[in-house]
Amino acid sequence: MSATTSTVPAWAARVDPCDAACPSREMLDLIGDRWSLLVLLVVGRGVRRNGELKRHIGGISQKMLTQTLRALEANGLVTRHDFATVPPHVEYALTPLGMTLGDALGPLFHWIETYHGAVVQARGDYAVRQAEAA
Repeated sequence: MSATTSTVPAWAARVDPCDAACPSREMLDLIGDRWSLLVLLVVGRGVRRNGELKRHIGGISQKMLTQTLRALEANGLVTRHDFATVPPHVEYALTPLGMTLGDALGPLFHWIETYHGAVVQARGDYAVRQAEAA
């Protein structure tokens, strides 16, 4: 087995997400669940109502959408505007803080677009190696 060396990125020298006391860990927990990034992505495209979010995010239950929106609101990433009408009319939008996170996620989504095929290929190669070893 060969080892590769690489230059440590500047951010990695400042934070240690593996340390339970590192503040970065709390932030990763906030956005690292199954739904938060998807909700932020959709709300980042414009103000959305609850039903619109549910339609755009395949597979999310109403309960999980509500919990995710509440967590994002509690952490200052989205705002909830209740128009106090009948029927209920509530809209969600990114806060300025949420917009900064959206800007930071751009490179991640660029990486996904660029390397998705390579990841799928690696997964297939791994499955072949596992099958041959069995």
